[in-house]
Amino acid sequence: MQKFNLDVNSIDWQKVDGLLPAIIQDSDSRAVLMQGYMNAEALAHSLDTGKVTFFSRTKGRLWTKGETSNHFLNIVDCYLDCDHDSLLIMAKPDGVTCHTGAYSCFGEYPNMAHRLAFLGELENVIAERKNDSTGTSYTHSLYQSGIKRIAQKVGEEGVETALAAVAGDKEELLNESADLLYHLTVLLQANDLSLDDVMNVLQARHSKAKKSL
Repeated sequence: MQKFNLDVNSIDWQKVDGLLPAIIQDSDSRAVLMQGYMNAEALAHSLDTGKVTFFSRTKGRLWTKGETSNHFLNIVDCYLDCDHDSLLIMAKPDGVTCHTGAYSCFGEYPNMAHRLAFLGELENVIAERKNDSTGTSYTHSLYQSGIKRIAQKVGEEGVETALAAVAGDKEELLNESADLLYHLTVLLQANDLSLDDVMNVLQARHSKAKKSL
């Protein structure tokens, strides 16, 4: 069984009549992907395999998300709420989550939540291109060229972004910023890092700054 941040023995199964509500959240974008129910067997199976498995009330059996579509939800960590009767699962999705083909079972995310969800989608696509040995995409060609070339592209895009800002060309600034963010994401993943790792650094700095006030 894999180790997650979860004390299984503290779950109040009696309070939830044996079915624990489980909310699944994308560990990268933080978007809520879906919600389901787990009995003790489904939870044990999830923790053992590392893939989200529910107890399907309609099927009357355990149901692993992705068992037919291969769009599994790979568990990163699990957290119980303060009343020990609801579960939050952070997971990395293999493709879309909803059977309708949508990224989330809750539909499109508006405003900032949708934008953050899109960054997670972008990272997933870039990761797929990275590992696709038969790919002919620009992303795959970047990985083939090596980290030095990717880093050079980040530098070039950074300069072009700065020049667009100095020139006061807002449309070009947006275009160059998008190019810079894309190439930076590629560079991070080439070093087995992610935008989430960058966010962790920013959050740590923010917390430190607040304490010093």
